[in-house]
Parts: sequence; structure tokens; C-alpha cells
Amino acid sequence: MDLTPDRFRALARSSRQRWRTLRFTVTWRDSAADAADAADPVGASHTSAVRAWLRRPDALRVEGIDGRVLQAGIDPDPDGDPMYQTYHWVAMLDPVELADGVGEDTPRDPAVAPVWISRLTEVTAHGRTAWQADLLPTAAYDPRCSCCPLLFSEVSENWEAEAGGPVLRERDPGLRYADAHRVRLDAATGVCVYTEELGGSHAGAGHEVVIHAVDEPMPDSLFTARRR
Repeated sequence: MDLTPDRFRALARSSRQRWRTLRFTVTWRDSAADAADAADPVGASHTSAVRAWLRRPDALRVEGIDGRVLQAGIDPDPDGDPMYQTYHWVAMLDPVELADGVGEDTPRDPAVAPVWISRLTEVTAHGRTAWQADLLPTAAYDPRCSCCPLLFSEVSENWEAEAGGPVLRERDPGLRYADAHRVRLDAATGVCVYTEELGGSHAGAGHEVVIHAVDEPMPDSLFTARRR
């Protein structure tokens, strides 16, 4: 199959139709610069990770790597995928913002793409096929939530400033935004399984999802707080 920007965008907007349950581990990486700022003795990147079981549209269980339950429950009134901590979680699982703006103020010109796509290729990661590309947000990039976008950028901060929220550039006048963002979409599920800031003050920052199972049965009892 020929990989094209249009196919990449179609995959990014297709997650809702591709799976119902997902078991996965996700790791978030701070940049080496962040680690140095935090007086890390070796200057290595800080990481954090959780395991999760998600059943659309309403159920989520999240555990620490040590098995401690961090969140578990069934939402009787779901609004999109169940969320853990921030809307970055929701955008990661349903990355339509990489194909179409999703915010309330999204430009309505369909000819304006929210990201420029380059270096598009097929890769294998953790035994699964993924489509990888380097993305650069355009003025039409309107993330699900401007405070926790998949592609942290000057564009996302402009949306956050317009909404009256705090922006990082005010706290860090020397901030340099990423030159681009390396992104992988799982070819089977459409999930955004990898992001990485390329260049800038926070080079290396991002997340990585390892998918362990898709569409396996998940009974209600899984989503109680009791340890499995």
C-alpha cells in the first residue's frame, strides 16, 4: 500500500471505528533538559509509566507498574474515551486532531491541513506495524485541548493564550519550540503510539504506547478498584 499524507490523516481519524477494547502500557518521557533542570544526577530523561485496560465508551482501569490501582471505574455518562489525568490521554487514543482540527474555534476551510506531513514511512515497533511521520503544526492545528496537545507548539500555545490559560513561553522566555514532531500511528487501531519532539528546548519529550491486546473481552468486574 502506498503511504500518502491523505492515508495518514484517514488513519488518524479512524480510531473510533477500529477497536472497542485496548490493553496497553504507556510511558511519558520528559526531555533531557527537563531532567537537568530537576537536578537529575546523570542528566537522563525522566519517565513515568502506567498499565491500562480501556473499554469503549465508558470503562477504564489504570495501574502503576507496581500493580497499584490509580483509577478504575465505569462512567455512566461518557463524553468520548474515558480520561486519565488529562485530555492528552484521550487525544492519544483518538488522534483526530492530527487530521482535522477538533477545538471549538477550528478554521472551517477544509483545504487547510492542521499539520504538514513529511518523512512518512512504515515501521515495526513492539511487534506491530505503525505509520511514522514527522509532523509540523500549521495555523489550522486546533488540538482537543490546548493545554495538553499531542503536538506542543507555538500554535497550541497561541490557542491556550487566547483561552486565557497559562503558557510556557511566559515562564520560560528562552523557550524554543520543536522543529518538528515524530509521530507513529498504529496501523491496525489508529492509536497515536509514539510522539517525540525533534529539536527545541524539550527535544526527546513525548510518549510511547505498547499495545498488548485489542478487542479482548473486558467484563465490568475488571473495572472495580480491587486488585486483580
